Amino acid sequence: MTQQDPLIIAGTQYSSRLLVGTGKYKDFQQTREAIEQSGAEIVTVAIRRTNIGQNANEPSLLEFLPPSNFTMLPNTAGCYTADDAVRTLRLARELLDGHKLVKLEVLGDPQTLFPNMPETLAAAKTLVAEGFDVMVYCTDDPIQCRMLEDIGCVAVMPLASLIGSGMGILNPWNLKLIIDQARVPVLVDAGVGTASDAAIAMELGCDGVLMNTAIAGAQNPVLMASAMKKAVQAGREAFLAGRVPRKTYQGAPSSPTSGLITPSKPA
Repeated sequence: MTQQDPLIIAGTQYSSRLLVGTGKYKDFQQTREAIEQSGAEIVTVAIRRTNIGQNANEPSLLEFLPPSNFTMLPNTAGCYTADDAVRTLRLARELLDGHKLVKLEVLGDPQTLFPNMPETLAAAKTLVAEGFDVMVYCTDDPIQCRMLEDIGCVAVMPLASLIGSGMGILNPWNLKLIIDQARVPVLVDAGVGTASDAAIAMELGCDGVLMNTAIAGAQNPVLMASAMKKAVQAGREAFLAGRVPRKTYQGAPSSPTSGLITPSKPA
């Protein structure tokens, strides 16, 4: 979409509603090419896995995705406790010269990568109190999303399905409950597998979609990035346009039924 329909997070406007991760690509060059094709302005960086300056003798992601061109969203991928997550984002703030916008995720186990919500809530409280703008990966539980919002998180990011699963949106009903009550942006995070999944998320009314594996794991990541850009745009436009009502067991002709030409009777 254009600046006439911006995504606003923590008071900043973004023209793209697609947020993209930077992991799992074959190299930083492919990362750059895919993200350019996606049109994403916000890119997530796993501080524990990606060099953004903490390893001086290794190539830095920031050489390929300069912060002057992209908004970095440091995340806590690989953290399993609130303390680890808070320490990781404090480090990110130092490396990125006081950067405030962060993505919090605290995982429950290494098999499902499902959120550990008690630890997530604890970390969110600490980070908000320390002045971070916290976007938070969470379950699709409307009550816990409300709790995160009440703490002061700037966006809630319920999973569509398990991280990296590509299973798409498994519970659209819960997502709709979260969207309908939220006063902050709601972005689907995790589980998107292909372009139609992204479009469905946007048609439900999500404010944006965050993905990594769906692009980086595709056979042609750069082409998939382009497809995801179009899907998010189409889904947003469809949501704004308003779909026709569903009419179970009732047909509705698409052309007028009045003024039809009546065949003449045979003589």
